[in-house]
Amino acid sequence: MKSSKTLELIIQILCISLALLILFPIFYAVSVSFMEHREVLSKTPHLLPKNPTTGNYVTAFTRTTLGRYMLNSFLIAAVTSFFRLLFAAMAAYSFAFFEFRGKKILFALAMTTLMIPPDVLIVSNYATISKLGLINTYTGICSIFLVSAANLFLVRQYFLSFASSIRDAAQIDGCGSFRFFTEILLPISKPILVTVFISSFVNVWNQYLWPLLVTNRNEMRTIQVGITMLKDRESSIFGPVMAGVTIALIPTVLVFIVFQRKIVSGMMSGAVKE
Repeated sequence: MKSSKTLELIIQILCISLALLILFPIFYAVSVSFMEHREVLSKTPHLLPKNPTTGNYVTAFTRTTLGRYMLNSFLIAAVTSFFRLLFAAMAAYSFAFFEFRGKKILFALAMTTLMIPPDVLIVSNYATISKLGLINTYTGICSIFLVSAANLFLVRQYFLSFASSIRDAAQIDGCGSFRFFTEILLPISKPILVTVFISSFVNVWNQYLWPLLVTNRNEMRTIQVGITMLKDRESSIFGPVMAGVTIALIPTVLVFIVFQRKIVSGMMSGAVKE
């Protein structure tokens, strides 16, 4: 009994230490965002600003159109997350409740896409978007994020936790497939749906490479691309950059804080065995 408590204490200490190690770069970035330029470059490192200033945040908003960048990121993340959720739910419904020829093969093919590094497809995706004339458009930016095999897997596993007799009983009562999907299955699947939407939102919000490639107009850039424009090429001024990083972190941090319980419950639900 005593040894188990000691082991539990050691594990907790390790977890806390790991969490502090992961959070330290974020803490230091926020701290630097409130430091003056000379304090950041001083020989003696400072973890906390001696004379906190909001000048870096003023510079971040005046040097670039940071508000427009955040609006672009929000629109792109919200739209793509909605379609990711929609397509994942519909595909998962068919794989979980319908029987058709080649079902297992199609699902296996969908899962194999998880093993393909996204960077491998960058060139071909860019060529396709360019030929379609979608450079510098929201459609072009959103296009490659609309479908996710990982989201399909999570939603399918959650749907499999429901007995097929539920759908059979609904059909006996005159409830068609579409009505069962929209009025019964989706309402009782809110935990996993919220998880998929939030994880997709955060993932797309943090995208950098693809929005950088398909946009060359300032008004179409996203927040992650806009942060790099805060760097002064002629001097080593990091304050405005860290201010931009802090601003970009706020939406994702708020999302995790508000929906933490639903995210955890949704991820656990996705692990239900078939």
